[in-house]
Amino acid sequence: MPGPYVIRGSVSLPEAELMWRFSRSSGPGGQHVNTSDSQVELRFDLASTTSLPEVWKARALDRLSARLVDGVLSVRASDHRSQWRNRETAATRLASLLAEATAPPPKQRRPTRIPRGINERRLREKKQRSERKRGRSGRDWG
Repeated sequence: MPGPYVIRGSVSLPEAELMWRFSRSSGPGGQHVNTSDSQVELRFDLASTTSLPEVWKARALDRLSARLVDGVLSVRASDHRSQWRNRETAATRLASLLAEATAPPPKQRRPTRIPRGINERRLREKKQRSERKRGRSGRDWG
């Protein structure tokens, strides 16, 4: 599972900039889990990385500011019994998190006017409905 982990296009995270830490997991496992370090914590120093373009880096720092501790992004995985699969999960989560954070902002919506014909038709149907309902009232019946 060695890197590089692709974020988007030709931009990827080099293995040298990733910091792995392993500890005992509280997740699934049985007796074996008490002796093996299957939980994975993957840390990536977003503030000082050189692998991301400056625009992406600024965007990610802004969008992920609540998750960063001293400019470092941390992801944990303890879903699986094996450390190897938890490593894969953590790397995938980190890559998708960075891909989402570095995505360009969506195009701004340009408001459009409602065509006059549609508005007139809506008002005409509204008037007809009003007339129909007024005709149902029993005022004129003798």
